Amino acid sequence: MKKAVSLALALSLTLMSLTACGNTASETTDAAATTETTDAAADTATEATGATFKIGGIGPATGGAAVYGLAVKNGAQLAVDEINAAGGINGTQIEFNFQDDEHDAEKAVNAYNTLKDWNMQILMGTVTSTPCIAVAEETNKDQIFQLTPSGSAVPCVQYDNAFRVCFSDPNQGIASAQYIGENKIASKVAVIYDSSDVYSSGIYEKFAAEAANQGIEIVASEAFTADSKTDFTVQLQKAKDAGAELVFLPIYYTEASLILSQANTMGFAPKFFGCDGLDGILSVENFDTKLAEGVMLLTPFAADAQDDLTKNFVAAFQKAYGEVPNQFAADAYDAIYIIKAAIESGKVTADMSAQDICAALKTAMTTISVDGLTGAGMTWTADGEVNKAPKAVKIENGAYVAMQ
Repeated sequence: MKKAVSLALALSLTLMSLTACGNTASETTDAAATTETTDAAADTATEATGATFKIGGIGPATGGAAVYGLAVKNGAQLAVDEINAAGGINGTQIEFNFQDDEHDAEKAVNAYNTLKDWNMQILMGTVTSTPCIAVAEETNKDQIFQLTPSGSAVPCVQYDNAFRVCFSDPNQGIASAQYIGENKIASKVAVIYDSSDVYSSGIYEKFAAEAANQGIEIVASEAFTADSKTDFTVQLQKAKDAGAELVFLPIYYTEASLILSQANTMGFAPKFFGCDGLDGILSVENFDTKLAEGVMLLTPFAADAQDDLTKNFVAAFQKAYGEVPNQFAADAYDAIYIIKAAIESGKVTADMSAQDICAALKTAMTTISVDGLTGAGMTWTADGEVNKAPKAVKIENGAYVAMQ
């Protein structure tokens, strides 16, 4: 029987302060009540008493993809603080430890090993696809449960211990073509994609296959690679010459900002449509955000939505971090509450081994139903994929506005 879970925000906006060194656990021991303990002693106490659930996080807190990682870190922390303030998970508090991987696979594995040394029991991460694939190899070998908020490449969840909150790359490509076709946004489309990136090429492949079913003609298909992602004038000129009404950009926001700037210089003004990688384009340094006016992107979250859950989340996030949350923050917020739901459904306790927790959560994930910021009635298949309805937003006056 599926367990319906509502991710209601805590009424109190009082946020508890956590550390990544196990101090919460030390507070629950008799020894900690009378004497100071070292971080190592605190971790030992946590492991021995099962005083807290130790959830790790991995993502880019620095570097070119930091807007994603910081949003995930902050969204997850907000959820952790709310849950702890409300009494924890079945009375057990959460410790959250987020490590920077700089959007690099090798550094992501190093971050994972750091979290293992911290006695992590559950991983919420990683944020971007290539590091996520590398870490998934490790979590599978160690049988540690992994829930990525935003790793969308197919191999991110290739093992039975890994699940995701976001849509997979193929699903984003198919849904984008369907949205453009069903809403008659354009019939002649050009695509500019990164052939060296699994995220971008994966979306493009499925978009191209579905476009034919939607009456969409792909008039130009232009690739670039990680070594050639600063000058897009050739790709844009081919799209312009082919009469493209819309340019589909299954790429990240940094490259997209360059494309929009260069298209403007060329006097090329088609419609632009992207996926979740474009979320963050409004925060690119030295980018004229007026050039993003009218850009559309497929996303499961719109900060201007008027449902109570979204309004409360946005207000709490702005109070805590001084900015409007993007979809990555919402994915991570949902991820923590999804883990909570699975823990409760699987009757998991903090004194269980990471391997026993993983076994219980793998089963629980296929039985729960979660109402979250990024989807109502979200469910998961045994292969780690989420079932939820896609949404789209449009940038208007420097903000994301939900599209019908």
